[in-house]
Amino acid sequence: MNGKRVALTATAVAALAAVPVSQTQAEQRARPKTAKYVIVLQGDGMGTAQRDLIRLVTVGNRPGKELHMNRLEHAGLVHTDPADPKQAVTDSAAAATAFATGVKTFNGAIGVDAQGKPVRTLLEDARRMGKATGLVTTSQVTDATPAAYAAHVSDRAQQSEIARQFLEQSKPDVILGGGEDYWYPAGTEGGWPDHPATDPSEASKGDKGNLVEKAKGLGYTYVSTRDALRKARGPKLLGLFANEELFEHREEGKGDLYDPAVPLPEMASKALSVLSRDRDGFFVLIEEEGIDEMAHENNAGLMIKAGAALDATVKVAVDFARSHPGTLIVVQGDHETGGLTIENPDTADESGEELSKEDGPFTVKGTQLQVFADWTTGQHTGADTPITASGPGSEAFDGVIDNTDVHDAIKRVMR
Repeated sequence: MNGKRVALTATAVAALAAVPVSQTQAEQRARPKTAKYVIVLQGDGMGTAQRDLIRLVTVGNRPGKELHMNRLEHAGLVHTDPADPKQAVTDSAAAATAFATGVKTFNGAIGVDAQGKPVRTLLEDARRMGKATGLVTTSQVTDATPAAYAAHVSDRAQQSEIARQFLEQSKPDVILGGGEDYWYPAGTEGGWPDHPATDPSEASKGDKGNLVEKAKGLGYTYVSTRDALRKARGPKLLGLFANEELFEHREEGKGDLYDPAVPLPEMASKALSVLSRDRDGFFVLIEEEGIDEMAHENNAGLMIKAGAALDATVKVAVDFARSHPGTLIVVQGDHETGGLTIENPDTADESGEELSKEDGPFTVKGTQLQVFADWTTGQHTGADTPITASGPGSEAFDGVIDNTDVHDAIKRVMR
């Protein structure tokens, strides 16, 4: 970001609710200065209001009660603007590319700059350093966020090409999530049958051949069930646990479902177990896509459920860091979705039967108080997003920064 870093006001910091663990100066001096292990956790579509609603409903508002992601040492706000000639508000592809490469680009672009030229990513940097690398998501593994860390295309819709690049170019050691349909050609079912009852439109549609078989030939262990993931051994792991996303994003009561075949904390735990065998460390991107997709549907109930899964995954990362000095943990949101605000109940203010309406009420945990989620859109907004971090170099995330600054800060300390 050009210019001086802007300090957050006390009110803004309080709103982000970071609760750092106190440390003596000696303890701080003894901490590693570089990051052997880097764990980036993304709540796609997670703005400040999403984070606060997740907090209120799942842990409450009493002193000492806090989300794990809000207990990290440092907190800031991130500008999310893309370099798009037609749109001022980012999509996930441009935002993830800024995080992954430090370069702004146009909406829909994956791992390329505004001229369409490939730009090296943090995951690719880590691999050059000899580190293990991984991608974990509740979306398709070839969706915008994971793709931006390990592929280079000008159109995020090229999901089979993205999968091919994973295998032939960036070569993540661990790939876990959904999107099996893009790994098999039309007419070839995988572990997840075509036309499932939850969404009959889903079916294999890959256009780069049988990429699951290709992955096996390259040494990946392929799994498609929770039990198989638990039993999987070996240093290279591909797990696809749904035709598309690991959930059904719909309006409330219209086929909406958040019940991943493999919960995000379990996928993350397995990834950390496999990747940490590398003596040089690792880089891993872990994404909860459900926050964004449920916000697009103005479905606050399942947005909260997805957010709780992300926070449980942050705890997995924090527990790992306790026994692995030199671990940098970053929790970020790529953009805000839904124009969410949190309101007290007001019968005179209830409105609408379509999208962009009030949703609730939701009870503040541990109290009898209730709040409503008031949506203003089903799209992305240009609001800043919260970021929290702990570990080597995490002080770089204090203040108001740009999404490209996130990349730069991680790259500086990743060794």
